[in-house]
Amino acid sequence: MFIPNPSLTPVLPTPLTQRIFGRREVLPQTEEILWRIERGAVRTLTWSEEGNSITLGYWGKGDLVGYPLSTISPYQIECLTIVEVTRVPAELWYQNTDALLKHIQQSEELLSIVHRKPISLRLWNFLLWLSNKFGRDVEQGRLIDLAVTHQEMAEVLNTTRVTVTRLLQQFEEESKLIRHKRRLILSMPIQN
Repeated sequence: MFIPNPSLTPVLPTPLTQRIFGRREVLPQTEEILWRIERGAVRTLTWSEEGNSITLGYWGKGDLVGYPLSTISPYQIECLTIVEVTRVPAELWYQNTDALLKHIQQSEELLSIVHRKPISLRLWNFLLWLSNKFGRDVEQGRLIDLAVTHQEMAEVLNTTRVTVTRLLQQFEEESKLIRHKRRLILSMPIQN
């Protein structure tokens, strides 16, 4: 009977596997796995001591998400749409440095938006950010192709849902945005 010598046996990487998750499902978390988003959108979040959710980021196609990218606890990855992801084991992270750098850059972009004043500028910059990340050009302007509720925007921007609703109405009256089937279209660029 032949017994292979383990030192001569090549170590094969864990195969990449894809999975599909439904809207509002939570991606499983382990310390050895990152998820590369192939299709759809997720948000990462945590909760305050009072139980209020705190959105940490929005992520889409090509982005990496996972427990190893955060030291925050609790930490959750919630699907905002139907999401297709590829499981990326730790031994293959080195192949994804561009996506990891993009993760850091995107986190910093969002952090800089959250600290802008006044709140109208904060909201407008967040809408621009969403349109760059999840948008597409349409005849009327740039469609944000992601359903984000007023409450979710308020949570990201550390304000109230009422304020977000009021400002969105103001932007609409100023012809800066158009509402279309529960989506927003940015109809003109705004000065920063």
